[in-house]
Amino acid sequence: MDKSIPFTTLFLDIGGVLLSNGWAQESREAAAKVFNLNLVDLEHRHHLTFDTYEEGKITLGEYLNRVVFYEKRNFTPEQFREFMFAQSTPHTDMIDYIIQMKQKHGLKIAVVNNEGWELNEHRINKFQLKRFVDFFICSCFVHFRKPDADIFKIALQIAQAPAEHVIFIDNTQMFVNVAGTLGIRSILHSDYISTSEELASLGLSLEKTMATHHDY
Repeated sequence: MDKSIPFTTLFLDIGGVLLSNGWAQESREAAAKVFNLNLVDLEHRHHLTFDTYEEGKITLGEYLNRVVFYEKRNFTPEQFREFMFAQSTPHTDMIDYIIQMKQKHGLKIAVVNNEGWELNEHRINKFQLKRFVDFFICSCFVHFRKPDADIFKIALQIAQAPAEHVIFIDNTQMFVNVAGTLGIRSILHSDYISTSEELASLGLSLEKTMATHHDY
């Protein structure tokens, strides 16, 4: 890639990059223990319908009715939702880093993520992502999920940025590969250190060490 091309925009995943995953396997395993659910059945039902939830075609209530509350339980949907929402934690090193990168380089920041509506809204608001994210291209809003290339095409249209001026950061190899087919420079994220080093090699660096982490 021609290093003279300026990068103006970062596309970021949320789960695994800015925050923990919203409703990952480890969270479902924990839920099965806490609520005494059959994990095999929970996983089977989850995989049958979660994509539909992430595409914004059903509500969280409908998802839970299909996956958990298809039979009588000794706990309420509200209790289960509270447990789901409580699983999210911030990756404060990445959040602080992205804020500083935006300030230094004048970058546009966009989220491109797969998430169901209620979980997505909870995580955006709880961790104040609107403080530094300019726009959100979320599967529940646009009705496409990664790895569908259309979600990246929509993101490019909303950002009004040519693909060669965009960097995409995600922790899933397939999603990185698909974005790359559109000409988007993509980074497979594993941790703050390796991602910051790769961005620095592309001309996006910070002159000083990171500030003290915020409390969330």
